[in-house]
Amino acid sequence: MAQPVHPTYADRFRCIGPACEDTCCQGWTVPIDQAAFEKYQHLPSGPLHTLIDASILRMPSESMESNKHQPFATLRMNAANQCPLLTPDRLCAIQAAHGEEMLSHTCHTYPRIVHKLGDKHETALALSCPEAARLVLLNPDLLAPFEPIEFPAENSDTSDSANPLPPNFWPVRKTVLALARNRAYPLWQRLFLLSILCQRLDAIANGELNRGVVQFLADFQATASSGALRPAMDTLPADPTAQVDVVLRLAGLMLHKSNIRPRFVECIQAFTAGIGNGPGSTLESLTAHYNFAHDRYFEPFFRRHPHILENYLINTILRCQFPFGKDGMIPGAPPARSRESALLTAQFTLIKGLLIGVAGFRREQFSAAHVVHTVQAAAKHFEHHPDFLPNAHTLLVESRMDGARGIAVLLRNGLQGKLSDSPRPISPSASPQSLGPSVP
Repeated sequence: MAQPVHPTYADRFRCIGPACEDTCCQGWTVPIDQAAFEKYQHLPSGPLHTLIDASILRMPSESMESNKHQPFATLRMNAANQCPLLTPDRLCAIQAAHGEEMLSHTCHTYPRIVHKLGDKHETALALSCPEAARLVLLNPDLLAPFEPIEFPAENSDTSDSANPLPPNFWPVRKTVLALARNRAYPLWQRLFLLSILCQRLDAIANGELNRGVVQFLADFQATASSGALRPAMDTLPADPTAQVDVVLRLAGLMLHKSNIRPRFVECIQAFTAGIGNGPGSTLESLTAHYNFAHDRYFEPFFRRHPHILENYLINTILRCQFPFGKDGMIPGAPPARSRESALLTAQFTLIKGLLIGVAGFRREQFSAAHVVHTVQAAAKHFEHHPDFLPNAHTLLVESRMDGARGIAVLLRNGLQGKLSDSPRPISPSASPQSLGPSVP
């Protein structure tokens, strides 16, 4: 059997420091683990030690978890909402004075997201970092070069007894990544097939489908590779009005729970303007603009650059350990692959919807730089908030969009027909707070 891919693209990340357009030292909490806290207590006396003492806040002991990387303390942000240790030339004072080894775990690893997979470590990237977003999204062949690894036998995914993997982890991961990269299908169909795959895996795990996982995966991949599934997917429903409604609801989830940064404000303003947001707008009028933006600007751009959203999907699969998820990687955890599929769909639907609006606003000037800006701003706003994914799943369940039909509605756009006249552009004057559950 072919060897699965062990991605190495995150190894190529290099921080660009003061050249970064959205520093990671501003706009959110800077956690300090216990090991770093203790190092800081032993720094020599001086202005830096004094500044750290004045800025560091110990966490209440009852709020700390056993994980050694859970925050032991945090740094109090200054009046500009940035880390007080950020120097005027936008460098870290601790690293500049004492080296990278003195950084906290989070500051040392970000934007790298490192997962322990048996006896291996694997790294994805947080796209909330602009340079990481560029590296991931703009690479025409994200998974090359890669390190091939030996394919374990079925049910032997426990090469490291201290870090056992879920049963059949590698066969599932191989099938998922192969499907995500199969350009014989449009990207929305690949995501839909991933949702069907997850439903079948849950059915096998629950005893509802009497199949062996490895044989099922081989049969599924063979059928998908043949193209036999495409005609059935071509008949799946398209409901752009329902899709727009969910995109608006997803975009509005964290507006009152998260620190809203200027780059995200720019993103939301471009999105709402691009779908015709303004006085008197209705869900129907927004949908008409949304369809026009998709057909005229979004779809042609991504037809020319098919790797960009494919790379977003691949990195999300690796970052979220799809289809197992963080909880599903815990030994003995019950399988919830269908839920993970709904979460993947929610994240992709949100990013795609925002990009459709931004494309409608930028029109002929819509470029890769606008894609990077949108994805990075959205990732920083949504992905680091602990409530986003649970709330997104609740939204999909309450909207009845978590099943196969709903997922098809969220993913499928299709060319809805060009509007006879280009909608008049609307000035991006709406504030993010105007976003409501359906119509801003």
